[in-house]
Amino acid sequence: MPKMKSNSGAKKRFKVTGTGKVVRRKAYASHLLNCKSRKRKRNLRKSTILDSANQRGIKRMLPYL
Repeated sequence: MPKMKSNSGAKKRFKVTGTGKVVRRKAYASHLLNCKSRKRKRNLRKSTILDSANQRGIKRMLPYL
């Protein structure tokens, strides 16, 4: 059997932690930042754990990570 391919877009956007959770970056942090508060922009810098509803699909896209 040939190897499975990882989804290139998912590879760039998600990482799997040691415990098997999927980590993602937060949205809305790229432009139109002057109307957002300092606190909101600071919190957008942090990464967060993907919700459990989407975790199975993303893990399927990343078979070797």
